Amino acid sequence: MLTIFGKPSRNGGFCDGVSRRDFLTIGGSLLGGLTLPKLLAAESQGGVKLGHKAIINVFLPGGPPHLDMWDIKTEAPREIRGEFEPIKTKIPGIDICEHFPRVAAMMDKFAIIRSIVGASGDHDAYQCMTGRKRDPQKANYWPSMGAWVSKAQGLVDPAIPPHLTLMYKTGEPRWGYPGEGGFLGMAHGPFQLNGGQGKQMKSDNLVLKGMTLDRLQDRVALLKSFDGLDRKMDQKGVMDGMDAYNQQAVGILTSSKLVDALDLSKEPLPILERYGVDDAAFERDGAPRMVRNFCVARRLVEAGARVVTLNFSRWDWHGSDGKNFVQGRKDMPLLDRAVSALVTDLHERGLEQDVSVVVWGEFGRTPKINKDASRDHWPQVSCALLAGGGMKTGQVIGATNRLGEHAAKRPVTHQEVFATLYTNIGLNLSAVREFDPTGRPQYLVDPENEPMRELI
Repeated sequence: MLTIFGKPSRNGGFCDGVSRRDFLTIGGSLLGGLTLPKLLAAESQGGVKLGHKAIINVFLPGGPPHLDMWDIKTEAPREIRGEFEPIKTKIPGIDICEHFPRVAAMMDKFAIIRSIVGASGDHDAYQCMTGRKRDPQKANYWPSMGAWVSKAQGLVDPAIPPHLTLMYKTGEPRWGYPGEGGFLGMAHGPFQLNGGQGKQMKSDNLVLKGMTLDRLQDRVALLKSFDGLDRKMDQKGVMDGMDAYNQQAVGILTSSKLVDALDLSKEPLPILERYGVDDAAFERDGAPRMVRNFCVARRLVEAGARVVTLNFSRWDWHGSDGKNFVQGRKDMPLLDRAVSALVTDLHERGLEQDVSVVVWGEFGRTPKINKDASRDHWPQVSCALLAGGGMKTGQVIGATNRLGEHAAKRPVTHQEVFATLYTNIGLNLSAVREFDPTGRPQYLVDPENEPMRELI
């Protein structure tokens, strides 16, 4: 619940008896009772046509096993092949894991990349959020995809931040990295819609009660004067960032549009049931299995978001007792149902040209099964599943060698995937340029990277 008015203060405050502290309290139950502008800043640090383009970026924390999902090696020795069987898909010649029957049945609406190379090898969402490897000497230096899009294209609707994240904060912090503003500044960081364990945000936290637009804007002006920051001394764009957060706060709080987008009770039950049933329990230090967040992501882009990110479950399975295959039997069908429901919805709404979807993790898994009947980390090659965005689907791009060890055909970099997604959303790779803190010009991707000709 949103709290604007508190009890009258005897210790000074505004003329109506409301103290600055009471006025600025937005939902005491909302992630520690932070003010909305402060919440926005803190989170950035730590069938109707849309009329705009959007991206939904699905991160699978932990490194999903490429050989057991999209690149099963039926002719490899058993110690490599694994326990899962391949099934035919709607596209002749493309086989995928038996635990993805829904995706298989609509393979014409998906594209699989089997040859992603250049993974950093770290348990970290950073590369899937920014397209770059994290430099330990430059923490969160590179802007995320959502930050670039926010900077270049701005708001679609004042009530909906362009860059939204459904990424849960995880026990392994890097698996919950939502993609920050980097050198573009906190103004373009993500608006966080979820917390960590026990802190999931509820949609009614943002309901505006008893506050007119004029009055809220007056309060925002007062907030700026109280903050007393000297712009001349502000060398890091913090003031501009806070201005942007205050503007977002006004837009969000004076409209129910974001609240409505988060409210799944407004979704027709038959459509909602396609996604399955949520499991809110966090998977150890990973994310929960919130399959209906895929539906929320779709609703958010329909409401006006440009980039929405989310994380799903925990895919780090190289422990004992054959966990790779035990967990695979549990999580793969859930992912199959959620992502197929999302793509079905996009097509039914006529949004398949407007909304791009990418599903991937930080790296692949060892071809050879280890002594615990599982697979270890393998940054040499990994996979991705793509849909929508007007892309040429119904195909596989790239190939690994017979044992799934390395890319044998058409190696693809993360930046090539990003170049494709940026192009889908309407950005010109050579025209979008920003200067970093050193004054050097930076682009969406390094100049040698182009959109994938197979998809565009």
